[in-house]
Amino acid sequence: MTNYPSIELYIDGRWKRADGQPVINPADETVLGTVPTATRDDLDDAIAAAERGFAVWRKTAPARRTQIILKAASLIRERVNDMAIAMTLEQGKPIDQARLEILRGCDIIEWDATEGLRMYGRVIPSEEGMRHTVLRQPIGPVAAFSPWNFPMSSPGRKVAGALSSGCSIILKASEETPAGAVQLVRAFHDAGLPPGVLNLVFGNPAEISNYLIPQSAIRLITFTGSIPVGKSLAEMAGRHMKPAIMELGGHAPVIVCDDVDPIAAATTSVTGKSRNAGQVCVAPTRFFVQESIYKRFADTFAEKAAQLKIGNGLDPSTQLGPLANSRRIDAMESFVADAKAKGAKVLAGGQRIGNRGYFFPLTVLADVPDDARAMRDEPFGPLALVNPVRDIDEAIEKANSLPYGLAAYAFTRSAQNADRLASEVEVGNLSINHFVASVAETPFGGVKDSGYGREGGTEGLQCYTVTKNVSHKMI
Repeated sequence: MTNYPSIELYIDGRWKRADGQPVINPADETVLGTVPTATRDDLDDAIAAAERGFAVWRKTAPARRTQIILKAASLIRERVNDMAIAMTLEQGKPIDQARLEILRGCDIIEWDATEGLRMYGRVIPSEEGMRHTVLRQPIGPVAAFSPWNFPMSSPGRKVAGALSSGCSIILKASEETPAGAVQLVRAFHDAGLPPGVLNLVFGNPAEISNYLIPQSAIRLITFTGSIPVGKSLAEMAGRHMKPAIMELGGHAPVIVCDDVDPIAAATTSVTGKSRNAGQVCVAPTRFFVQESIYKRFADTFAEKAAQLKIGNGLDPSTQLGPLANSRRIDAMESFVADAKAKGAKVLAGGQRIGNRGYFFPLTVLADVPDDARAMRDEPFGPLALVNPVRDIDEAIEKANSLPYGLAAYAFTRSAQNADRLASEVEVGNLSINHFVASVAETPFGGVKDSGYGREGGTEGLQCYTVTKNVSHKMI
């Protein structure tokens, strides 16, 4: 189809076609193309290429590495419109959101590239004739696994972190939304990245992870995805003594204090919740609103949710595109049915739209009991749960009641409230009075079941390095 690229493997600086599975357009369920399946030989070739690439890349001057990475980001910016169309075709998100994702990915790549120039060590003072030097060195070839919901920025963050730190990488991107990774890799290829430094494979996720992770050449695992899969990969990595970056699921609480305008907070919340049709690990989902402003907040939330323009993401007026696959439709219907059976009220949405394309409205449920599945399990879709709370104490208690700890949000004008929230809410990322969980220069990651390790910021690049102490006695 026009504007949808050919999907190929990329190993040792060369593109390779192969048979595979169809890529489906979630707006109309048509076939866009075919994503290839890597064979065992392909994976062996990628591992060998990554070893050779690492030997070259680690010795490449940081300034030269930065130059190549920045060139790739520049090419992506030039190609943003074509990339956005392909992303919307395969993932469904509105075209403006696709462009923003790609440009945000460029911000991350560019920041990491320049931060790679500052991977400083240090000299520790000692007695005369003795010098202790701490070095930060690239850890080695990385196996990276990225999800379907952010086809360019998620793999882009992993590639940028690895390359900026001096590592090579094998990227296993999503089979459902492969174009973003292909176009990302093509930009690095065109920017002059040496062969083997970046490799791209697709295929059966379990088979690829089970094969790559135990390989002695692989020194680090980075994964973004569900908690059950993350725990399985982390267990495997642990058995083989491999460090891992695990950015797993979330069930983000939103605490709305009674010192803010409930109408403005609800309006902002609809925008935050509808982004990417709620298919975001940091999506605001559990809204805990103080009782005095609860009704106005809930009514406004429902009103604004019902006004969202739903349709094909290629239509510039669309605000809420289709869900990415039929599994998400089944999940939304199941969550809503269970919540209603337990006494929740449907204030907006609640049912699939039509029977062609995976369209589901932003659904607002009020007075949702704690034993409803939607309150316990991550919905990962356009589902907002709005409940009243007496005070900030109850809100914090409910926010911390689940094993998730990726992101949380709050609305308050009180410095005292903000200080308490920063101290007591158990998450890796807290945003107050807005819904941006992270930017390129800040670390991003979770606590509790939401994972460990960080992507982004100085902390993110450090995860791709090992610390070596050199103690030198002069003789």
